[in-house]
Amino acid sequence: MTEIDPSVPLRAQRGDEQAFLEIVEFYYPRCLRFARNMMGNEQDAEEAVQDAFVRVHDSFHRFREDARFDPWLFRILANRCRTLLGRAKRHRELIEYGEVQLAIASAASPIEIEEEFGADWAEEVRLVLETLPPEQREAFLLRHVEDLSYEDIAVITGAGLSALRMRVKRACDTLRIRLTEVEKRNGS
Repeated sequence: MTEIDPSVPLRAQRGDEQAFLEIVEFYYPRCLRFARNMMGNEQDAEEAVQDAFVRVHDSFHRFREDARFDPWLFRILANRCRTLLGRAKRHRELIEYGEVQLAIASAASPIEIEEEFGADWAEEVRLVLETLPPEQREAFLLRHVEDLSYEDIAVITGAGLSALRMRVKRACDTLRIRLTEVEKRNGS
């Protein structure tokens, strides 16, 4: 099940704290996976997810009863990730320690990729994802990891459908090229 029962967000909107806890419990793993892949490290991902849930709680009055909850939640989370990425980028640009540039710590590789293809492959996927422009990485993760429709992604990001399809295509092309190179390197 990828979506929670539609009555749960409505109960949370009406002040039912148990319903809000159900939302957090249901969505936390998915949100953390998305944030980890967007942010590049566990600590920043957890901060983004926690901030997002606080904002969800405080903004329930804005949730439309006829809307789907997933896109609304992921829009808030994606905005938090963008904000934190922007802050980290500005921090890196402003602060240098001698010749050593600040770097974002690497995130754990997705378990599913590692189990199916091995640790080296999973690490390579993570590295390629980190090199993608944030808009492409976000669109790719929402489409292929979170399995959201382009229409839902448009709600989340505010981008048009054709722009989103192009972002996902470019991300897939980059992944395909890079992973083909790795496969050739490991196969020869």
